[in-house]
Amino acid sequence: MRVRSLFAAFSLVLFSLPVSLLAQNPPPPGPPGQPQAAPQGVPTRIRGTVEKLDGSELRVKSRDGAELSVTLAPNVMVVAVAKRALADIKVGDFVACTAVKGQDGKLHAVEVRIFPEAMRGVGEGQYPWDLTPDSVMTNATVGTISQLPEGAVLHVTFKGGESDLIVGPETPVLGYVPGDTGLLVPGAAVFVVALKHPDGSLTAARVTAEKDGVKPPM
Repeated sequence: MRVRSLFAAFSLVLFSLPVSLLAQNPPPPGPPGQPQAAPQGVPTRIRGTVEKLDGSELRVKSRDGAELSVTLAPNVMVVAVAKRALADIKVGDFVACTAVKGQDGKLHAVEVRIFPEAMRGVGEGQYPWDLTPDSVMTNATVGTISQLPEGAVLHVTFKGGESDLIVGPETPVLGYVPGDTGLLVPGAAVFVVALKHPDGSLTAARVTAEKDGVKPPM
């Protein structure tokens, strides 16, 4: 019951956050003629390891070797991912999947994450991703699951489209779990969608961090 209550609270907090802070892709501009909100900064994806957490300053060594300083919001949300199995993916689930096109012309999953219900719709769509060259991100609802001799094909739908994603037996499948700043220890892997401001500073309201040896795969 305590675990259920904790996850319910986690989902409630996630639901209360602005979608723009949770989305992995910036929202499209509004219709022409309508006033546009002033941009808070340029969304910047950071993958790396924690060097140090000093108050609200998170120092990260990015995967390209750059040392970055990110100022965390006072109410920063820290989440983690935990291992799941392909069998845990159900029809109707909202998932995120990084994939690359194989020689067969089909999209092969590099990783799949199952969202909690409170995050349904976050970053919905299919768009270029920068995990690896030519990778794409698909955030969508699972419509059907077709079993293969090894793995499965997820037929997913999203606003304006649909896609088939081949998930192999070795493809990491994960689910989101609550975390806190205690996970931001030196050496921990992190994924941060930060805002880069005109003065070059970086701020973030959400961090996905390594927990129990499970690293953010995206």
